Amino acid sequence: MKVFYIRCSTEEQNEARQMKQAEEAHADKIFIDKQSGKNADRKQLKEMLNYVREGDIVYCSDISRIARNTKDLLNIVEELNNKSVGFVSLKEAIDTTTPQGKFMLTVFGAIAELERESILQRQREGIAIAKEQGKYKGKPKTKIDELKMREVCQRWRSGKITAVSAMAEMGLKPNTFYRRVRELGL
Repeated sequence: MKVFYIRCSTEEQNEARQMKQAEEAHADKIFIDKQSGKNADRKQLKEMLNYVREGDIVYCSDISRIARNTKDLLNIVEELNNKSVGFVSLKEAIDTTTPQGKFMLTVFGAIAELERESILQRQREGIAIAKEQGKYKGKPKTKIDELKMREVCQRWRSGKITAVSAMAEMGLKPNTFYRRVRELGL
């Protein structure tokens, strides 16, 4: 069976290019994740790994779609190998059913990891420079109606509503809600 794994880093990104490649590869089954590849803790990746059986081949458009670091990539491919499942990366023309493909997988995996680390390093350096120049102050604070916040917190503290209800009413996530409670002395 041909199984195609697709990953976009965010919900906003479009998987159309990868879907087209899956169709061209005549994929029998497609798994799509819409989250970062920084680690292997992805729902559809796990489902795909549980789904595949001996003789199947897992395809992806490029190795950065399956993993962003060499360790995860090699662990995923090892898990596939243990199930006698092949792995093919279309962009890099890697096919782990051959010894050369296994070698190239390791090389390209290391390159993908280096690329990710370089991007993160440049980002950290850019933020540090922007902070020094006073151009970067972090994420802007979520605006809230302080009067409404005080009223909601009063009901929450008196036990009339739960913290979850208070957060929902204010439209705040837990960390933001509790930080604002502290800032306002509520």
